[in-house]
Amino acid sequence: MSSKRFKAAVIGGSGYGGGEMMRRLLLHPDVELARVASIDFVGEPLSAAHPNLTGVTDVRFEDVSPAEAARGCDVALLGLPHKVTAAKVPELLELGVKIVDMSGDFRLSDVAAYNKFYNTEHPHPELLDKFVYGLPELNRERIASSQCVASPGCFATTTELALLPLAGAGLLSGFVHVTAITGSSGSGAAPKPGTHHPIRALNLKTYKPMVHQHTPEITETLTAAGARDLQLRFVPVSAPLTRGIFVSAMTEIPADNDETRIAGLYDQLCAKSPFVRRPTGRLPEVAAISGSNYCEIGFALSEPHDGLRTITCFSAIDNLVKGGAGQAIQNMNIVLGLDETASLQDPGSWP
Repeated sequence: MSSKRFKAAVIGGSGYGGGEMMRRLLLHPDVELARVASIDFVGEPLSAAHPNLTGVTDVRFEDVSPAEAARGCDVALLGLPHKVTAAKVPELLELGVKIVDMSGDFRLSDVAAYNKFYNTEHPHPELLDKFVYGLPELNRERIASSQCVASPGCFATTTELALLPLAGAGLLSGFVHVTAITGSSGSGAAPKPGTHHPIRALNLKTYKPMVHQHTPEITETLTAAGARDLQLRFVPVSAPLTRGIFVSAMTEIPADNDETRIAGLYDQLCAKSPFVRRPTGRLPEVAAISGSNYCEIGFALSEPHDGLRTITCFSAIDNLVKGGAGQAIQNMNIVLGLDETASLQDPGSWP
């Protein structure tokens, strides 16, 4: 019998995010991976979808309802697609289990924005206020006292962490131009034209410019952090990477904000955030955080001109870890009152 204090169910575990979440749970000192629900690979070992888990667990994929999967567990970790999750949450709420959701269904407080950017009608808008937005660097105390957490999107996490220091200091307002470069695993495990290797491996292309579903999420979060009249211009770019997101965000700030002051703002965020760091002697890069739950942040300042400076903010994360499953585990740790860093301390690999 397991001596671990808590039990977790993973609901929707056959995708890349589910695989990373289960890998972290199997390493966790306090939380046992109890059940995995999936409509794919039913009855098969987890290694059928995730070869890296060969021989490390006896847990198998089960075709059971979310409520049945989570019964007897302390927390349900949802790796279901957008638009599917919202229909499954009510039965989990009836159980009283803690919920950490990786979909976009409960990240926005504005149901009209959800309906527009996700191109559907939200089936349970009355449940939106039950969820806390799961960016620990902004909402750690609220997450700790909540039952339901909506983990942020990968683009949103990267962009928000790049700009949080400016928002918190009242320096983020007006137009912000963001280019976010992403790896192919963010599109999921099912093959698609946009992830087909012969094309992706030699290509760069944009998709959903100005209309990506993470746009209102970023705007809402940074406004809550102190941004004013934010006008986000968000352009995602597909890159020949498997993992990783790299964000460049450009805006203008008053010219009296020099390198020393801005560095201090960034260092304040890092000091209270175990997984956010500002590298010295270089700017953020994807290879330095790949496979880990870390986010690197940094900035570059122009010379003053007409009372302003242009600041370009940079950040890099692994989209499957800090941008997905790792952040979900981080939120789970906070919700359960555990060490926030449990099973997430590894620094990744190089190169």
